[in-house]
Amino acid sequence: MRTPLFFLALFLLSQSATAGTIYKCLEGGKPHYSDHPCGKSAVALKVEGPASPDPEMLARLERERSLVQGIEGERAAREEQEARAAVRAQRAAAGLKRRCDKLRLQNRWALEDSARAGRDEVEKARIKARRQAEALALECPP
Repeated sequence: MRTPLFFLALFLLSQSATAGTIYKCLEGGKPHYSDHPCGKSAVALKVEGPASPDPEMLARLERERSLVQGIEGERAAREEQEARAAVRAQRAAAGLKRRCDKLRLQNRWALEDSARAGRDEVEKARIKARRQAEALALECPP
């Protein structure tokens, strides 16, 4: 939306630059236009300046410009919010991975402890290993 406004301003500026007198000259049978006389064959042409812009059109353009700025601001805010959410999701995934790795390690240790346990401690170590496996399965599905 900014491009049409830019071209409108450029058009108005270029029109004001050409307002005044233009000279038409014939050189070699071909017409040639210039902003200064180019010889005896020069014919002065009066060029009217552009009409002043319509105030209603200027007001409408200003409203549209502010509307576009508002929309662009909302889009930028939404993109920033989505970027923050993506960063939070990445951090949460990394935290879950660390937690699962820790639970897997604890489960392996509990299994090793139950394998090395003596007669009196075997049942206690097996219960601990089973509980570690259940916690791992609950938080970190395979």
